[in-house]
Amino acid sequence: MSGSVVSKRPIVIGLEVHLHLNTKTKLFCACSTDYIGKTPNSCVCPICLAVPGVLPLLNDSAVELAARMGLGLNGKIQNYSDFHRKNYFYPDLAKAYQVTQFTLPISVGGYLDIEADGKPKRVRIHHLHLEEDAGKLVHPTADGRLAGAAYSLVDYNRSGMPLSEIVSEPDMSSPAEARDYVAKLRQLARYLDVSDGEMESGSLRVDANISLSNPDGSLGTRIEIKNVNSLKSLERALEYEISRQNKVLDSGGKLVQETRMWDDAEGVTRSMRSKETASDYRYYPEMDLAPLVITDEQIDGFKRSMPELPWEKRERFEREFSLSKEEIVILTEQKELAGYYEEMTAAGAPPARAANWVRMEVLRALNETAQGIEEFKVEPAVLAELVKKVEAKEISSTIGKEILDLLARENISLGDAIKRIGAPVGRVTGDALDALINKIFSENPDVVETIKSGQDKKGGKVKFLQGLVMKEAKGQADPREVSEALSKKLG
Repeated sequence: MSGSVVSKRPIVIGLEVHLHLNTKTKLFCACSTDYIGKTPNSCVCPICLAVPGVLPLLNDSAVELAARMGLGLNGKIQNYSDFHRKNYFYPDLAKAYQVTQFTLPISVGGYLDIEADGKPKRVRIHHLHLEEDAGKLVHPTADGRLAGAAYSLVDYNRSGMPLSEIVSEPDMSSPAEARDYVAKLRQLARYLDVSDGEMESGSLRVDANISLSNPDGSLGTRIEIKNVNSLKSLERALEYEISRQNKVLDSGGKLVQETRMWDDAEGVTRSMRSKETASDYRYYPEMDLAPLVITDEQIDGFKRSMPELPWEKRERFEREFSLSKEEIVILTEQKELAGYYEEMTAAGAPPARAANWVRMEVLRALNETAQGIEEFKVEPAVLAELVKKVEAKEISSTIGKEILDLLARENISLGDAIKRIGAPVGRVTGDALDALINKIFSENPDVVETIKSGQDKKGGKVKFLQGLVMKEAKGQADPREVSEALSKKLG
């Protein structure tokens, strides 16, 4: 269904993306943010658990990371922002309210340029705000879902985790655009070291708001979709919801403003509750936190610390290395992979050849070993030296790949790897080639006799010998020279 969704009515999509920030401690206390896999309720303190009388203290690192993300999205960092209490009752919210930013967020405005179905598009950002995360409900069922659970448990390890919530304008008009928007947002967060953006672990979560336009052009009933934990699920959930809403309207029914949950196993959305409005949450100022003041000097410092952004790197790669768009997209997907490639070129590897080796061989090796580029044993300068040897025809491409695989498995030098593989140094030619052919002839006298007697009418035996010679030379012989030498020796 992906990419083929059809709607009689214009589609309007806006997204709320929640990013866990890469801080060592939580937003308002000193508890560790390294809670994944830890014993439930072990990374908590009186502040996380809302013990009466405790006071929050704002994490400066979270403020800086949120500001960097806002700048990356071309937003305006506000000198003055504040916090509110968002009131709702749910077991995973120990305080019965969430500390968040409401009327004055840390960053306002901005945009993110995306490309879906080959067409560029600009998605406007409404704002980015800071808030704390809630805990997590654990259901004792085989699949971990609420359905069929006799009871639920609460793990507060996640409670108080620092979040930046990025709210887009309703500018997206297809599931593909929504998917590309989230992918670009995640890439930006990783380039900025703001968040790891892992949807599977909950570091990045998406709430999708979708409606179909009315005949007069006004927005239709807005429906929110939760529980989306992958880019593929986001696209599937939106496609299903578009189809469902069209069917309801086509049959003369009316849509209800509500929050729906995506059931990935069944591929459907299910109603959770009626959609709340701001008034339902009874926002009021957080009296235990002073307003957040960021000076112009601090904002200038944030700007100076900004690294090269993904789209800036793509433009520079195109300008400096003359690579294809496909190559550039792959090389710049991860900041670390782009850095590896640049170190190879700095070490003297030809840009086009280096790009090919990184795209084809390095990524293959990483995939086979389930590693990230940060764990790759082969240093960029070492691979650059190997690529230069292949370019100089000192080593064949086939042997070069074998050497790379050995380097990726073991901590040995390039010279030792070449010796282990047994790769000849330089081209096998002249007397060395003659000696090698004589060796093949002595090992296959019956084949040689068949050819000399004129029985190899189709030349299959000659090709067989040529293959043996090339194999023995480990690809270091010129196929044309081998063919000519064989013809001469066979008469």
